[in-house]
Amino acid sequence: MTQIDSAKKNITTNEINKIAKDEGCPVQHISDGLSNGSIAIFCNNKRPAIKNFRECAVGAGLKTKVNANIGTSPDCISMEKELEKLETAIRAKADTVMDLSTGGSLKKIRQQIIKYSTIPVGTVPVYQASCETMLREKSVFQMDSEKIFSVIEEHAADGVDFITVHCGITKKTVDVLEKKKRICGVVSRGGAFLVKWIMSTGKENPLYENYDRLLDIAYKYDMVLSLGDGLRPGAIADANDDAQLAELSVLGELIERAKKRNVQAIVEGPGHMPINLIQEHVKLQKKITKNAPYYVLGPLVTDVAPGYDHITSAIGGALAAASGVDYLCYVTPAEHLHLPDTEDVFQGVMASRIAAHAGDIAKGVKGAMQWDIDFSKLRKSLDWKNQEKNSLDPEKFKSEFKKFKASDKDTCTMCGQFCAMREMNKVLEKV
Repeated sequence: MTQIDSAKKNITTNEINKIAKDEGCPVQHISDGLSNGSIAIFCNNKRPAIKNFRECAVGAGLKTKVNANIGTSPDCISMEKELEKLETAIRAKADTVMDLSTGGSLKKIRQQIIKYSTIPVGTVPVYQASCETMLREKSVFQMDSEKIFSVIEEHAADGVDFITVHCGITKKTVDVLEKKKRICGVVSRGGAFLVKWIMSTGKENPLYENYDRLLDIAYKYDMVLSLGDGLRPGAIADANDDAQLAELSVLGELIERAKKRNVQAIVEGPGHMPINLIQEHVKLQKKITKNAPYYVLGPLVTDVAPGYDHITSAIGGALAAASGVDYLCYVTPAEHLHLPDTEDVFQGVMASRIAAHAGDIAKGVKGAMQWDIDFSKLRKSLDWKNQEKNSLDPEKFKSEFKKFKASDKDTCTMCGQFCAMREMNKVLEKV
């Protein structure tokens, strides 16, 4: 029985109870969201038992969540480094992590990440299917549908909580793409694999053509389908073009089919997008998918800041979250430049957490504004110890505060004896 099955039968599972407690909302809100498709819980029923595992849900009325991507590449293969990145993402308080490995023993890497992760794990199975096909000295277009589905089943059986599947790339959407002269073409790896496969074989995308088979697997393991945006814009000038919207239309159709089968599904979004288009885009996506949880990469609001793309994505992510996005995929300073290291992972998670919280304040998520109010009171009272404890990143607060010791322990070196807070506190005490 899946989480949706339970919710529709008014059965409260342990996961529903835990999510409701963590979110500070009624159990019924979680059950209703599962039933109508506006909430999804990441918790594969075959996931190995993990001590201190932290359940995660995304969707309507819940805190905006943050995902961290880790994983090897053919040029950088180290299990030790990936586990260090996993630990860093968890320490930085990411809500989920995705293994996007394309180099080394993909099965072993995935299984180790699942073994040590105390947060839900996602993957992109078509990476493994494509990599293994090419390692047999074959072209991607020689990959058959059985290979794709056998890998998906393998990931599900290992306990993967959610998978990205690019079901919206079809012969029709590829035709639209070919007619549109994009600046950056296709920037999604999984999307590129499938576009190449369709164009080379002339056949329909197996994930779309055999979508019911995919739903069968997802239902069996209660694994969330993250319907990928394989045609997402990789340049702000490509945003909201015909290809992107054609794929979104297909995803709206597939969300409805998942709901009818009691399969949890979310929708992925851009990518690169000018700041002035984000709000209307989110409204359109929510309308087309009937309020399915929305998961976006960034979006990055400018293309010209490599090395600072954690900032460009946080700007877009804050506005996206405020507009109704439920789930942010982090972007690190290394985006577009190299495979991220542990420091990049930490910086990416923190930037996205700031964006998520800013969005939650705007959306009126329970407790979001109160955190700021309570913290502001600590600032007013110059309570440095509790400011550190209650800040987004206590270690950063501590290290920055101690860099330059103030002559007066009640102030910092920004204002020193001219501290406005302290002086006004003295004045107001006399009133």
